[in-house]
Formats: sequence, C-alpha cells, structure tokens
Amino acid sequence: QVQLVESGGGLVQPGGSLRLSCSASGVILGIWDMAWYRHPPGKERDLVATITSGGITNYAGSVKGRFTISRDNSKKTVFLQMNSLKPEDTAVYYCNSRIRTNWARGAEDYWGQGTQVTVSS
Repeated sequence: QVQLVESGGGLVQPGGSLRLSCSASGVILGIWDMAWYRHPPGKERDLVATITSGGITNYAGSVKGRFTISRDNSKKTVFLQMNSLKPEDTAVYYCNSRIRTNWARGAEDYWGQGTQVTVSS
C-alpha cells in the first residue's frame, strides 16, 4: 500500500513563505511525474505545478515566479517552495504522484491527504 504524506502547511501573512513536503512510502518500483494541486474554498481543484522524474517543471500562470517545485528521488519526496504568498493562494494543497507498484501493471495516480495553507493578515 502506497502512502503520500504531506507536511508544511499553516497560517502565514501575505508576502510570507511556506515550504510543503510530500513523501511517498510503501512498495514502490518507480515514481514518474509528481505534482501539487490546490483546492481553494468554493472553487475547483487546480493544478499548481508538476515535475517529471528528470526534473522538468511546469507551473500554473498564477504561481509562476513565486512557487518552486523540486524533488529528491532518493527520498521519494516532492517539495513546493511558496514565496510572496497572497490571500488568493489560500487552499488545501494536495500532492499527486504517478507510481508503479507492480511489474504487471502500469503506473497509477496516488494522492496525499491534503494540507491547509491559509494566507491572511
């Protein structure tokens, strides 16, 4: 059973920074793309950033230049460094990873439990 465990959320003032982490554990044969999504209150869940196994990144326009996604493959961990935070960044943040756990099956999507980020003065 694969688990993704997130940490690092919390309350921060506008202009502040937070760093989210998400670590995968369990029987893992390989991890492909990793990503962060967010679900603001009253809105749909949106993609924030993605990173391939080779380190190629992509960002939503609203966070480009402020957020940085990175990963440590040896620790099966993905990070999201969030700077210059704005109230509109308030959301539950979820990590997502495509993980292969069985040689007979392809990679599947796994999700973390979510971590709350609140940007408010």
